[in-house]
Amino acid sequence: MVTMGQCYYNETIGFFYNNSGKELSSHWRPKDLVVVALGLTVSVLVLLTNLLVIAAIASNRRFHQPIYYLLGNLAAADLFAGVAYLFLMFHTGPRTARLSLQGWFVRQGLLDTSLTASMATLLAIAVERHRSVMAVQLHSRLPPGRVIMLIVGVWVAALGLGLLPAHSWHCLCALDRCSRMAPLLSRSYLAVWALSSLLVFLLMVAVYTRIFFYVRRRVQRMAEHVSCHPRYRETTLNLVKTVVIILGAFVVCWTPGQVVLLLDGLGCKSCNVLAVEKYFLLLAEANSLVNAVVYSCRDAEMRRTFRRLLCCRCLRPSTHESVRYTASTPTGTGIRIMLPENGHSLMDSTL
Repeated sequence: MVTMGQCYYNETIGFFYNNSGKELSSHWRPKDLVVVALGLTVSVLVLLTNLLVIAAIASNRRFHQPIYYLLGNLAAADLFAGVAYLFLMFHTGPRTARLSLQGWFVRQGLLDTSLTASMATLLAIAVERHRSVMAVQLHSRLPPGRVIMLIVGVWVAALGLGLLPAHSWHCLCALDRCSRMAPLLSRSYLAVWALSSLLVFLLMVAVYTRIFFYVRRRVQRMAEHVSCHPRYRETTLNLVKTVVIILGAFVVCWTPGQVVLLLDGLGCKSCNVLAVEKYFLLLAEANSLVNAVVYSCRDAEMRRTFRRLLCCRCLRPSTHESVRYTASTPTGTGIRIMLPENGHSLMDSTL
């Protein structure tokens, strides 16, 4: 019999799953096998891709700039997410019932910490790009020490959010507050996590929208003084494409999972969140693969470094210098736009 105010630290995982109404299978079901097969595939791709990004940034001195430090941190967070999801795949299905309470919190904490670090770094990259564009700099002059402090701040926040449930933000002493998707966590934790993700997205939308309108306004101004160079229209179109890719990838990968987290956190009894939770978590994990493509693989120099690392041979660096106009070149996290104004480079709006 359940008593209000009583704590259940000595109960099994099955006790909490039964309390929340989440099925805990004793054998491998077809859908479990499908999820594990997809999960292992995504995890391995995430690990290999982000290891390649980290190796490229470490080996190429041209990437020793603040924006690339943040890209390296994003790759590290996504690599951690791959490890966390791989750990989940080896401790899911019938194996969940064999976990101790501490083991379950470790499994959940790894996921929460890694995904939070990844999201926070995406926001940091957006802010750094905004700072760089508004300051009319090729790369932000943010001192390395401050970059390190920013990265440390990201991980402190991620670790805090990931470790908090195991120490206080659980429902072991308040079974009526347990969520259905994560039966040992309080519904309020899921709601806060979902709302935090929504806030990150809205801030990213605001930052990239401001960058877009700023660059478009400068491009139009330059077009008035230069005889309708076709690159200007191409620049604007490519900038739109970059912003859509960045924000679209975030929406597609994160929104479904955040919606079901929020519904569960708000205690929606009629919402069948358990039917889709595993697939939406897999989609969120796939964002760690998408990040590497959107933020790193679109950089021409990064792709050359990848080829050098994969082919184990040195590629000659190009000695060709850019002329006055260099527009719509895929770089770092988007489009690098160097526009001349009175004979001087105007800006770099690498997103």
